[in-house]
Amino acid sequence: MYEQKRIAALIVAAGTGSRFGAGIPKQYLKIGDVPMVKMAAAAFEKSAFVDDLYVVAAAAHIEDCEKMLADMRKLRAVVAGGDTRQASVYNGLMAMNSPTPDIVLIHDGARPFVSGDLIERTAALTAKSGAVVVCVPAKDTIYVAKNDILEAVPDRETLHAVQTPQGFSRELIVRAHERALADGITATDDGALLRRMGVDVHLVEGDYANVKITTAADLPEETKVGIGFDVHAFAEGRKLILGGMEIPYDRGLLGHSDADVLTHALMDAMLGALSLGDIGGYFPDTDERYRGISSMKLLGEVRALIGRDGWRVSNADMTVVAEKPRMAPHIDAIRGNLAEILDIPMDCVSVKATTTEGLGFTGREEGIGAQAIVQLRK
Repeated sequence: MYEQKRIAALIVAAGTGSRFGAGIPKQYLKIGDVPMVKMAAAAFEKSAFVDDLYVVAAAAHIEDCEKMLADMRKLRAVVAGGDTRQASVYNGLMAMNSPTPDIVLIHDGARPFVSGDLIERTAALTAKSGAVVVCVPAKDTIYVAKNDILEAVPDRETLHAVQTPQGFSRELIVRAHERALADGITATDDGALLRRMGVDVHLVEGDYANVKITTAADLPEETKVGIGFDVHAFAEGRKLILGGMEIPYDRGLLGHSDADVLTHALMDAMLGALSLGDIGGYFPDTDERYRGISSMKLLGEVRALIGRDGWRVSNADMTVVAEKPRMAPHIDAIRGNLAEILDIPMDCVSVKATTTEGLGFTGREEGIGAQAIVQLRK
């Protein structure tokens, strides 16, 4: 409520997201652990200016959307969308009758980063003027072209990129939609429907962070960091395997698998970054399937595991702690092995070696330790 005017937010989320190519409508993809449409709706749910919340969804997703937004006390209805955005908005407007709002804020379900400040500024100006569109000044020079030939260069100072929310008197926006319907006019922007009726549409300064997610490139990149550490004792009669490389030495490392201590530390770091436990939970030393198995094969399985939710290793920094053998001749080969399995460039994999100056179990040449730090990106 603002100045005794009841305000409803209409989240338009009925699109198919075909340009995104995710297999599901993009507005249901998660950023962090929250679907985009819920992030957008939550901003209006939290606003003291907003009384009611309506969401337009494709008919096939109404039930899922209702469950997703079940904790929102302002939600009045999830409405089936139409064949176009314009039809979807009209369906949403027609559902607003109990109670009927004075002002409607129309917002894209694929704009998850709308701020409370922007919502409030839009609502306040709408209460005064009746028709408001959020815009940001164009940053780039814009060409008007035909058949790939430059025809005109508009003055950039006059150009604005349109965002949402767009705020309207409900009476005005319903009239604009009904006139467009009668005239057979289709527009991708509600402000344009008001303009064709001769209504002055006022601009409110938007926010460059209030992006619309149209392609995968528009998604923010998430990062997480994990640390792994492992040790193995030396044992007679075994091969010494580090980073998938057989290192010439008179002893190997003791373990159920090939005891590749460096790769084990790397896998633990990857799992730890996502709070997925450690390798013992996935490849227990009580399971005969893993007896003598190559740790590089297990590394591939861990990479696939984190990849299910879109995560990948961005870079890895590892340290081998051993008095002997000398690691320098093998470092690049190890980096190449690990980079290949992780499917990242070799220069994103760092492997170093150090000693403990004769101290501790590694100093006494009783075994080898390894530490890994990884950054994951999504």
